[in-house]
Order: sequence, then structure tokens, then C-alpha cells
Amino acid sequence: MKTKVVNGVSMPNIPWMDKPEGCKDVVWRYNANPIIKRDHIMVKKANGYREPSNSIFNSSVVPFETGDYKFAGVFRVDDRERNMELHAGFSKDGINWDINEERIHFECDIPEVAEWQYGYDPRVCKLEDKYVVTWCNAYGWKPTIGIAYTYDFKTFTQLENAYLPFNRNGVMFPRKINGKYMMMSRPSDSGHTPFGDMFISQSPDLTFWGQHRHVMGPSKGWESTKMGAGPIPIETDRGWLIFYHGVLTSCNGYVYSFSAALLDKDEPWKVLKRGASYLLSPQEYYELVGDTDAVTFPCANLVDADTGRICIYYGCADTCTSLAFTTVDDVMDFLDNNSQV
Repeated sequence: MKTKVVNGVSMPNIPWMDKPEGCKDVVWRYNANPIIKRDHIMVKKANGYREPSNSIFNSSVVPFETGDYKFAGVFRVDDRERNMELHAGFSKDGINWDINEERIHFECDIPEVAEWQYGYDPRVCKLEDKYVVTWCNAYGWKPTIGIAYTYDFKTFTQLENAYLPFNRNGVMFPRKINGKYMMMSRPSDSGHTPFGDMFISQSPDLTFWGQHRHVMGPSKGWESTKMGAGPIPIETDRGWLIFYHGVLTSCNGYVYSFSAALLDKDEPWKVLKRGASYLLSPQEYYELVGDTDAVTFPCANLVDADTGRICIYYGCADTCTSLAFTTVDDVMDFLDNNSQV
């Protein structure tokens, strides 16, 4: 590898498929997508009734060993009442998933925060000795960023919401920077936000968030409407490598694609490189047609520090979950040769 992964771990068991012969793309799709179909589980409702899930997408995965399982995750599962909920899941290989039928019930001793209304688009970040979950959480039926932590993906302790409504796409950095926890987010509104820039906020304790810094806003055509952070940042010897989604407003509605950027190691609100074009856009049927057409939305990446292989989990058309692959060097070459900065 020309670019080294810093503070990473060896993960030779992550899902992987070599680039197909003749493929010209930097990021390529798994040939058995989607790996999680919309009705993958039976959802157990509060009254005990069970029915197939409506959709499972925009979910997050981390390496986690327990028994025979090697991976764990938090999944967005919409039921057939179209309630947006979060479910924990486990996998032996990162491809075939056992997802709990019941949603996560967060433990919370803050009465103003404890009431569950809805939650979606989770991210999971290994931070120090625990796994921190961030998601779009309802407070007063308005979207903000919820925060919780777990050690075992069975018990989840909820903390204060990070921000006032309205906010989405809360993504933690996997370590403190200059003594502060840092999180990317996108301030928004209560609807299907027709705007949005990325910001970084800082905290001494995962409770009080401030020192907000602008990162970047929409620019090129493919991301001309809004953008938001994707998976947990990857630390390299050149800076923080991130994948982010950008949205184009077409005559048929929103189109969600994603690309990459490189952020400064010590001041990550400073953008060193930023893709001029998308890396993956809705082109396959399962990405183009669903509950929300034309969406490829990345929420998780697994990275093998030894080889630089990257496995990306992304939501398709707000309906199902798929995999794509690339390498650190491939993405860095893309940024070095096709950056808008």
C-alpha cells in the first residue's frame, strides 16, 4: 500500500470480491447484491404480532466477536406501519445476517430523552472501550442526533441528544482529536431537506457539543442539492478518508450518489481533497426502484489495515442493503487525480 491505514486493525475476514475483469470503476458492486432484502426478518410488534419487515437499509456494521459471530450491527428496519426503528444484528461472515425481530429498547434515565418516537440511519463507531451508536432520533417528533453506547449489542445506554432539531447524518470520528470527541452532521429541516452542508462539532464528554466548524457544501452537479457524511472516517497517514453522499435534484426527484474526500488529520474540517465526480450512483435496478427511487446511501465501511481493502455497506432505494468494494490506494489515486479542491 502507498497510503497506510493508521490505528486500524487486521481484518482478513471482511467480505471481499476482487474487481471484475474489465471493470473501469474505482468502487465495484458485489455480484450477489442485495445481501439483505426488504423482508429479511419478521418484525415483532409491541402487541406481539409478527409480520415481515417493509425494508432494511441505511445500516451500520462493525467487527465484533461473540460466539461464532464475527460482526455486529445496528440496522434501520421499517415495519409495515412504516415505523422507523433500529434493530441489532450479528453475522459470521458480514454477508449473512441474523437480525433481531424486536427493536432496540434503549436504557435511559433522562425522562425528557427516553421516550421513543422514531429512529433511522444509524452509524456505529468503536470508540475507546465501547461502541457508540448515533442515529437520526426524534425529539418532539423533530429529527436530531441521538447518541447511545453498548458493549455487547444487547444492552444500549442512551445519552443526551447531541443537537437541537433539525439535524441528520451524525457520524463520529473513531478517536479523540486534540482531546475532543468529534462528530460530523448535516443541519436540516423537518422534511426531506432540499439543502444541506456538512459540519463538524466537538465535545469533551459526548454530552455538550460546540465549536462547530463548516466542512463543505454542495458544489458539482451530482451533489448540487445537499450532502451528508457516510461511514465512520478511516484514519490514514495522509489524513482522514471519508465517504459522503451527495444529492442531485433531477426532473424525476432526488438522486443519491456517493464519493470520497480527504480531511486534515488535526483539523478535520479542512478539506484536503474532494472527489469531483461520484464513485457510485444508482444504476442497478435494486438501487433505482424502491420506496425512494434512485438512492445509494453508504453508512458503514470495514477496512483491513494490512491490505487496504474496503468493504462498503450501502442502502439501496430506501429498501434493501448491498455491498461494494474498493481499496484505500484506489480511492487515494482517484482523489489525487480527480479532486475539485
